[in-house]
Amino acid sequence: MWTTGAILIKGKVYKYQVKHYVEGSQFGIENGKISKLFVTREGEIVLTYERGWDIRPVDEDSELCLAVLMKKYN
Repeated sequence: MWTTGAILIKGKVYKYQVKHYVEGSQFGIENGKISKLFVTREGEIVLTYERGWDIRPVDEDSELCLAVLMKKYN
């Protein structure tokens, strides 16, 4: 299932698209349910995952965004 949405962190909008499943997988983040993830912050790509990391979180705010998405979908 694909889900899109937005998260507000410290006044900045993080828009995301996440592909997640009912059960975890070896291809998911930490063997979890998220198999694909795309996140932008103010038009800049800050996170991408497609069966492996393409762009990892590089700052505290993008790490917080990932933590929120992991809690909700993984």
